[in-house]
Amino acid sequence: MVRNLLIINLVAFIAFSYFGSGNMFALYDFRSANFRPYQFLTHMFMHGGWGHLFSNMFSLFIFGPMLEYRWGPQRFLLFYLITGFGASVLFTAVRSYEFHQLEQDTVQYIADPTPINFRNYLEEHLTGRYNEQAVEQFRKNASDQSMVKATVQSVRNLYNDLINVPMLGASGAVFGILMAFGMLFPNTELMLLFFPFPIKAKYFVMLYGAYELYAGIQRNPGDNVAHYAHLGGMLFAFILLKVWEKDKNHFY
Repeated sequence: MVRNLLIINLVAFIAFSYFGSGNMFALYDFRSANFRPYQFLTHMFMHGGWGHLFSNMFSLFIFGPMLEYRWGPQRFLLFYLITGFGASVLFTAVRSYEFHQLEQDTVQYIADPTPINFRNYLEEHLTGRYNEQAVEQFRKNASDQSMVKATVQSVRNLYNDLINVPMLGASGAVFGILMAFGMLFPNTELMLLFFPFPIKAKYFVMLYGAYELYAGIQRNPGDNVAHYAHLGGMLFAFILLKVWEKDKNHFY
């Protein structure tokens, strides 16, 4: 099953990257005109580039086989799909809350388009990644109605751009696999490229999960990683393993 998933992801990436558009298979916010319910499943077979594809498939190749050997191919596939779906559910819930705030801020700015409100709006939703000169020019010409209309249109454009940014990739399912590996084989030592010494799987998973939570809350400018999708995959993996848990034996 790991081999089949590797092949499916590779074929899907090549097919949609070079012979068609995979945009309608990535997951959009429900406010977007591009949203389709089937995207909760199809997004996990889409990737944004060769590096994105390689990192996810490499993790699947390294950690997946031992889980498939333990569960069998059918249960492994079920686990992969459920954790990938769970990742999209948590990510969508968090993004829905954030976009609700964005929607409210957009409506409020359109109702009161002042230079101060314009700067606050951009700072809240772009965090320094905007043209300061344009903001300053608006401040100096606050009574210019053509400029007021231009800022209102730019805010509308920004809103539309943000809600039309899709989420894609197998990362949620892959983080579910990492979580399961850490729970089922906790004392297996891993030698990682970025760690100077071996680390047990359980500590690696805990540290990685803590980092994803920190990065998700921090929301650094320019960070386009779906951290809450990663956390969603780990959360659903934990729940699913507790439901399935019958054999108390562990691999040491």
